[in-house]
Amino acid sequence: MKLVSLFTGAGGLDLGFEQAGFDVDWANEYDPSIWSTFEHNFPHTHLDKRSIIDVPSEDVPAAVGIIGGPPCQSWSEAGAGRGIHDSRGKLFYEYIRVLRDKQPLFFLAENVSGILHPRHKSAFEDILKSFSDVGYRVTYNLLNANDYGVPQERWRVIIVGYHKKVGRDFIPPRPLSERPVLGDAISDLKDAVPAKPSNKANRSLKVPNHEYMTGGFSTIYMSRNRVRGWDEPSFTIQAGGRHAPIHPQAPKMKFVEQNKRIFVPGKERLYRRLSVRECARIQAFPDTFILKYENVADGYKMIGNAVPVSFAKHIALKIRDDLKDFVRGSSSAGQ
Repeated sequence: MKLVSLFTGAGGLDLGFEQAGFDVDWANEYDPSIWSTFEHNFPHTHLDKRSIIDVPSEDVPAAVGIIGGPPCQSWSEAGAGRGIHDSRGKLFYEYIRVLRDKQPLFFLAENVSGILHPRHKSAFEDILKSFSDVGYRVTYNLLNANDYGVPQERWRVIIVGYHKKVGRDFIPPRPLSERPVLGDAISDLKDAVPAKPSNKANRSLKVPNHEYMTGGFSTIYMSRNRVRGWDEPSFTIQAGGRHAPIHPQAPKMKFVEQNKRIFVPGKERLYRRLSVRECARIQAFPDTFILKYENVADGYKMIGNAVPVSFAKHIALKIRDDLKDFVRGSSSAGQ
């Protein structure tokens, strides 16, 4: 079953859907720092490099579904939270425009939990109504990726719409019985190396991308503990390398006073940021997925903005199961 991917990024969502048996036939990504990574890992997919604003709907091929996560910075609780008033927030409506014109059997849009903040209530309700108005039965759910094979606490809003002709609503898959932890994901990874000066990438590594950002830790970073133990899920992997969690080899940071913690005296050498590869493992990317970058910050950005692969896979399997009978009997399925 062929898919179209919008706001593709490094392709975590795409890879999860492909692992579930879909085929990402066409993708759109505007950020040039991501192109080489996507093309290396998805050589079979056509990558359109224009801004979605400049992509006419007729240039988008027919498909069973459209997947993608419009930029989330506008809705982030940690950021300015301008939501739909930000130009990036308005990109949701470009997604809806393509959906309206192509009419696939389903769509999936992923975003941060901040989109549910009360200050965005009116805008979010308008987005949901717009999805409905172009022909879809829409549901949204706040899900934790840790419930679906991802070794981190990561809450995300998943919006799924089935075309009204399908005649059913999406219900999320049941959480798995076991929730993975850091030890499951990265305990076998050894000998991470620091980035080159100015946090440039190392040219040759035994384990690809197994390098970590260097440099100081901000007052904000030191305001709370950044260490999770081997037997715990990771903190959420973010898009900024300077905010990457500390490797679990280190003891948890010592409380000094409100909004101030320090590294345990005498153990300072153990405190380093997780490497790009460790973050990729925590986002459920296989080691065969190679990130291409000159600046290590771009590696963290691509991984942190991605949808965790196994999270995407479990959702995709549920969608595939829901639609299999309809697709089998439909002549408009885009296969």
